[in-house]
Amino acid sequence: MKHRVVITGLGVVSPNGVGINDFTQALQNGTSGIRYFPELRDLKFSCHLGAAPLISEEKKREYLTDLQLRNFNSSGILYAVMAGMDAFKDAKLEVASSEEEPLWNLGIIFGCGISGVDKFREAIYKIDDRNVRRLGSTSVAQTMTSGASAYLSGIIGAGNMVTANSSACASGTEALLMGYHHIANGKATYMLCGSTSDSGPYIWGGFDAMKVTTYKYNDAPHMVAGPMHADASGFVPGSGAGAYLLESLESAQNRGAKIYAEILGGDVNNGGQRRTGSMTAPNSLAVQNCIKNALVDANIAASEIDYINGHLTATIKDPDEIENWSIALNRRGNKFPYINSIKGMIGHCLAASGSIEIVSTILQLHHDFIFPNINCNNLHPEIKALVSSDKIPIELKRIPLKTVAKASFGFGDVNACAIFRKI
Repeated sequence: MKHRVVITGLGVVSPNGVGINDFTQALQNGTSGIRYFPELRDLKFSCHLGAAPLISEEKKREYLTDLQLRNFNSSGILYAVMAGMDAFKDAKLEVASSEEEPLWNLGIIFGCGISGVDKFREAIYKIDDRNVRRLGSTSVAQTMTSGASAYLSGIIGAGNMVTANSSACASGTEALLMGYHHIANGKATYMLCGSTSDSGPYIWGGFDAMKVTTYKYNDAPHMVAGPMHADASGFVPGSGAGAYLLESLESAQNRGAKIYAEILGGDVNNGGQRRTGSMTAPNSLAVQNCIKNALVDANIAASEIDYINGHLTATIKDPDEIENWSIALNRRGNKFPYINSIKGMIGHCLAASGSIEIVSTILQLHHDFIFPNINCNNLHPEIKALVSSDKIPIELKRIPLKTVAKASFGFGDVNACAIFRKI
């Protein structure tokens, strides 16, 4: 018999709010973290906008020591450490002291796309300048895919599975489901999971070159047409990290922990880059199957879903996503669940998108609200034909929620969908 798994801690480092309290307020107020980056203009990017967390030097030192910050140049690892430690502390857990044994019942899975790209660039220049000995002793730790997990493990003293996953924009949702299965199968009591993405032009540039970012709002960062808008012309690149402390229900109840939500189940699959699927576009049939299989794994009916936190990226694929949800759930019009996307506020945070969006999903479930789809006052006609406009709120909506879904779709035709329920 599988163990039931719940979420007892949350942490977030987002372009529109660092920390759960600020982030929750930003969600409810529809606060945008999208801003103008002169650096992108000077580098001749088409899109001069971006979304990155604002973190002071003092704030960094609340999480990392001066020694750790010496020659430190990995925004993604910084975000992960901050979000991960906030989730750990929110769950009211204690780190293992340096004299104690590791926490054998605690593991970490933290996803990323590319780790420490700025540190890697720094290393390349030093090697090209024949200064390899000036690389320092942390260049590998800051650029390896498991860097975020390794830093967190060293701070906490995790002794169970400590690893990283990398599935593009689905990384955060996949990490959650990996941690969920590890606890459900009795392999751990606690799993700290999440995902992160570096900031800046060396991460964002490839998407600008692909012409999937918007260039139409460079002079109006707070007016960018958001997901599902008829005039949506591409996403704004973003960055940050989200984290969640997963725990067996039995453990959480025994220690009187605050429970945000139960993870009922989920699914991860791939479209094989066949039919409509490609390296950069999802196979609609695979998306539908992922959603249907998640419902089966969660042992619930499609009619039980109250709300969907969509992947919705403000691209031409938004209507396809809504259609896939409609087919998979067999619901449309006013029977379609409420749906929104945070990307109108914080852009597309790439590998961190799934984790930040999961945190936003759990907060809405826990506090019974649906944040507004900002800059979505002109709904795409194809979406309007499938879903009643009141199911896509453009203002804060306070409504009881019980069962919600979150899905992420990433490059490589990978899909992940998780189902959560309030206890």
